[in-house]
Amino acid sequence: MPQPVPEIELLRAAYAAFNARDIDRALALMTPDVTWPRAFKGGFVRGPEEVRAYWTEQWSEIDGHVEPVAFHLEDAGQVLVDVHQVVRDLAGAVLADEHVGHRFTIGHGLIQAMEVCPLPSSSLGT
Repeated sequence: MPQPVPEIELLRAAYAAFNARDIDRALALMTPDVTWPRAFKGGFVRGPEEVRAYWTEQWSEIDGHVEPVAFHLEDAGQVLVDVHQVVRDLAGAVLADEHVGHRFTIGHGLIQAMEVCPLPSSSLGT
């Protein structure tokens, strides 16, 4: 059985906390200077309190569920995650059902940054 990779375990915990809407548990996995994309608004937020405010606003408008499908370890402490993302409006209608890429930068065992990025074509349809 392969050894657990700390970065992947960290990210699995972060996705679980996000999907459970447990902001405190998710923020505990991030560095104090974390950079996070405002995926539905544009731009970035920095630091745990800005991430908290962004997620609180996001969850008041849409209901997103993100399920990591595959993890690709990259250079320089980065991990590309193939994510199945389902976004619903507050009435439950599906607004988006797609695979997206999330690239994380890990530092000191915590999430330093996340960006939404294209997935390599080789990981599509797997």
